[in-house]
Amino acid sequence: MSSITVRPTVVPGRYGSYGGRYVPESLIPACEAVAEAFSEAWADPGFRGTLGALLSAYAGRPTPLTPALRLSAELGVTVLLKREDLTHTGSHKINNVLGQALLARRMGRTRLIAETGAGMHGVATATAGALLGLPVKVFMGERDMERQAHNVFRMRLLGAEVVPVTTGSRTLKDATSEAMRHWVTDADEAYYCVGSVIGPHPYPTMVREFQRVIGDEARRQCAAELPAAIPDYVVACVGGGSNAAGTFAGFVETSAKLVGVEAEGGSGAANGEIGVLHGFQSLFLQDEHGQIKEAHSIAAGLDYPGVGPEHAYLRDLGRARYVTVSDGEAIAAAVRLARAEGVLPAIESAHAVAWVVRAAGTPELPGGSTVLVTLSGRGDKDITTLIAEADLA
Repeated sequence: MSSITVRPTVVPGRYGSYGGRYVPESLIPACEAVAEAFSEAWADPGFRGTLGALLSAYAGRPTPLTPALRLSAELGVTVLLKREDLTHTGSHKINNVLGQALLARRMGRTRLIAETGAGMHGVATATAGALLGLPVKVFMGERDMERQAHNVFRMRLLGAEVVPVTTGSRTLKDATSEAMRHWVTDADEAYYCVGSVIGPHPYPTMVREFQRVIGDEARRQCAAELPAAIPDYVVACVGGGSNAAGTFAGFVETSAKLVGVEAEGGSGAANGEIGVLHGFQSLFLQDEHGQIKEAHSIAAGLDYPGVGPEHAYLRDLGRARYVTVSDGEAIAAAVRLARAEGVLPAIESAHAVAWVVRAAGTPELPGGSTVLVTLSGRGDKDITTLIAEADLA
């Protein structure tokens, strides 16, 4: 595949027909303020230097690129793991949150609000709030609070207020809706720290830029590790899609084939149709009347009915391919990676591993290929689910 330049089209915040800013008039000034502040901050060496120093000394970057030697031998492909599970707080979410928390402080905002599904974005936001002295309020679906009680405790331990969301499916979609409603009432003082490449402009682009440290690091590491410098395939799980967007940013203009792996029950990119939700236009699961359908995934972080606008654009261009994995495949992949490499991935990340396991040695992923897999988070948070679902025989 030849390299391709992928940029938003001329209209700011647009990726082809996707993206944009579909919010109540009362939120337009808040979105414009974030866009202006981010543009200025991202061009400021002082801001980027402060963020870089925090990512290094506080978050633990760069994260290693780990050859999965035993799994590679079993599958007949060379698997390299980008270890976002080794960051402070245990996932890629800290990359984005440190950037947005610094931006909030630069804007003079006095508190942070956030949504969370698996709880990792909530934990990262609570962590950044504690670090910078900013109060944090996190909205989380009641169902997700039950299955991610470990992370709920972590957020509260860090001083955050966790607000149960009891409407709808009581998962990530509804938590995001509630966070946006709260932002409408408090936009002058509160900063909405969006957790993925979703939401109104500038959030999809901004979050991608804060997460591109994953792909930029991995590109340099692959150049040192691989004779060809570039892996044949770059694979990441996709819910809203921030870890994938950050990873793909380092490789989108190379020959690497990009593969986003969605939950079978949350496959916005693979099976969605154009619609609008949470302030942006993209691909969403919808019924015959155009109403947003409920997503389902055993991984709370993938339990979202749509996908970020850049992913929809990459799909339409044919630059990235989006596939699905079942709950059972993801659980089995988590167990297999743990036993083959001593690495327990988050169930979200295990979706990416599951596709590699399934596709290896087929025309989708020919034998002898090199594959970079982003492990977006560690599996400690999923122990209760794994106890109930994993076959350890």
